[in-house]
Amino acid sequence: MFVQVCLYFYCKCLWRCLKFVVRKLTGRCELQRICYNTKPGAARTMKIEASLKGSKSKRLQTSVSVHPDAIEKTIDDIMELKRINPDINPQLGVSLQACLLQIVGYRNLVAEVEKLRREPYDSENPQHEEMLLKLWKCLKPNSPLKARISKQWCEIGFQGDDPKTDFRGMGLLGLYNLVYFAEWDTGIAQQVLSDSLQPKYSQFNKAEWEKKKFDKAIGYSFAIVGINITDLAYNLLVSGALKTHFYNVAPEAPTLTHFQQTFCKLRAERGGL
Repeated sequence: MFVQVCLYFYCKCLWRCLKFVVRKLTGRCELQRICYNTKPGAARTMKIEASLKGSKSKRLQTSVSVHPDAIEKTIDDIMELKRINPDINPQLGVSLQACLLQIVGYRNLVAEVEKLRREPYDSENPQHEEMLLKLWKCLKPNSPLKARISKQWCEIGFQGDDPKTDFRGMGLLGLYNLVYFAEWDTGIAQQVLSDSLQPKYSQFNKAEWEKKKFDKAIGYSFAIVGINITDLAYNLLVSGALKTHFYNVAPEAPTLTHFQQTFCKLRAERGGL
């Protein structure tokens, strides 16, 4: 244990010394080297994020969690702290701003998604009810819902006659994602729903059935699987596993729409899991 601690401090000190030497040789700080030598996207943003978090300066460490409206001032503070002349390095400020927008945006997206996840479905809330009915209309446009409490909900993969009980795990986030999928890519959503419906045994002879059931998963609950995939996407987001994807696809701050589009891709690709 003592050896590991000594090794840690040795490497840390060695790394700081190396950074100091490189700055003297190149005339550029680490942030400058990253911005000038790394293409825009996830690679650059993640290096900037690691550099700021690993800085010995508290001002730099906290820059990754500022309010979006304070990013411009934060860039000025960074330039001043690093003794960088913005007139000589105009592009640096632009690059740092883009990176900070993504970093702060990801943090805020996690908070927004978490808030939706924690909000329970409320059947007394007209907006919640409207969203639920919209889900039915998108998926079953030619089959009117006969009643709010109905066994028809099982046709789109809910477990009982009132879907509100199925949203407990993911709260409103599960419903938001299902509705977005049904609206954003209605054709794919309806096809996935169709694929989820288990064919009757009588449609196949025994040999055909045995072969087909191993070809792909047949028969699963569309809505329940969608809520489970929401849970998967949520955990990927919170763990930071989606940073690379979002930093590449979102030129500025990633939004709830980016998260929902990621859910849609997972939903279309994974079928019944």
